[in-house]
Amino acid sequence: MQRRSFLITPPALAMGAMAGAVAGPALAAPAVISPQSRILPRQGKAPRIVICGGGWGGLTAARYLRELIPNSDVVVLERNPTFWSGPMSNKWLVDIVNTDFVQHDMLRPANKYGYTLLQTEVTGFERDKKLVRTSHGLVEYDYLILSGGIRDAWDAWYGDDQRAIEHTRRHFASAYIPNQQMFGLKQRVKDFKGGTLVMTLPPPPHRCPPSPYERACLIASHIKKNKIPGKIVILDPKPKIAPIGVGYKQAFEELYPDIITHVPNARVQEVDPFAKRIKTTAGELKFDEAILMPPHQAADMVWHAGLIGKDATTGKPTGWADMHQRLFHANGDDSVYFVGDLMGAISPQFGHYPKSAHVANFIGQIVAKYIAQRVAGQEIKPLLPDNLCYMMVNTEPQEEISVKFEYEVDAKGQVNQTQIDMDVRSADLVKEDFAWARSKFSDFLAI
Repeated sequence: MQRRSFLITPPALAMGAMAGAVAGPALAAPAVISPQSRILPRQGKAPRIVICGGGWGGLTAARYLRELIPNSDVVVLERNPTFWSGPMSNKWLVDIVNTDFVQHDMLRPANKYGYTLLQTEVTGFERDKKLVRTSHGLVEYDYLILSGGIRDAWDAWYGDDQRAIEHTRRHFASAYIPNQQMFGLKQRVKDFKGGTLVMTLPPPPHRCPPSPYERACLIASHIKKNKIPGKIVILDPKPKIAPIGVGYKQAFEELYPDIITHVPNARVQEVDPFAKRIKTTAGELKFDEAILMPPHQAADMVWHAGLIGKDATTGKPTGWADMHQRLFHANGDDSVYFVGDLMGAISPQFGHYPKSAHVANFIGQIVAKYIAQRVAGQEIKPLLPDNLCYMMVNTEPQEEISVKFEYEVDAKGQVNQTQIDMDVRSADLVKEDFAWARSKFSDFLAI
């Protein structure tokens, strides 16, 4: 990509010319540019906010920035052609919802709220010049929001063994980074005819902590319904199921006692994807099928920006953004903000905010308010999010459990977390879940 030139129509970079950008008037004559050219020329003196990542947090921030700063020039850079929702995708795997429920057009909200959307790959940053490097060229900013989610830290298992990494991606991907892997995983679930299906969980913090258990329950329901002679082994590095521990334990024991085996304290030590063998601190086993999830870290873009935190004791990278715990900007660069799963630790009491879509959506709104206050020359007023996750554990009948997190600041200025598990399976929670999803989609996807 970096060696090519692209035929575009600046400043709009129209959809037909560059597969991904909207908004702004197009010039009559096309121009040939390279990844070293400046694209999306600025119009007037309006503050420009560039958002890297068009997920739950990034699109929410774009929508509210345009509302709170009406004259703002907001640009969203997203590598995927469509939006794919992690929430509800486990249900999609077993056909509780269809593809139209989780996959959405990003042009609709861009047009409705008036921001520019460019489908491109973010390749680096020149923060001293306030430039984002992309596969299509350089984009200027006044404020930058990094909202790229997570990356799979395959090197924790395989080091530099690219052959093992690619084999795992091709055959045993967890699809926790929304992309084409979701369709591959769904086909693997449908093709599973029996044997042992192993699921690995990353060590905390990781994306959407309760969702791997939900996935296990829904695949188990598929196995049970279709009388497939198979079982699921969950290799969990934690000492117990968490969060919603009681609710999941009851679901495993009451609904799927002959299908799901939960193995605690099973930290992955070695994986051989070719021999289908995995070794953990709880033992070693062979598998027929697997959903292999390595440790999670902040998206590549945070590493490219040089904004990964370092452990105060060891000096080693934490794997997550180095950020102000209340204002969410980079500790070393207050023009850069973080939204969503790539965020660093918040509090010694609980560590990170849950890496969930609900939190990303909430933080997107908060960061938009912070930037609006700065643009207006106002005092920044720190805000707190909350979190809410619904998880389906039974399909016949449909029943869910859920978890809620509430936050408050104590007398010392530390953020504290209260967790409320709703462990009793309920059809009412299914209704609440779908109402929650539709409400959020309406908010930032304009549907």
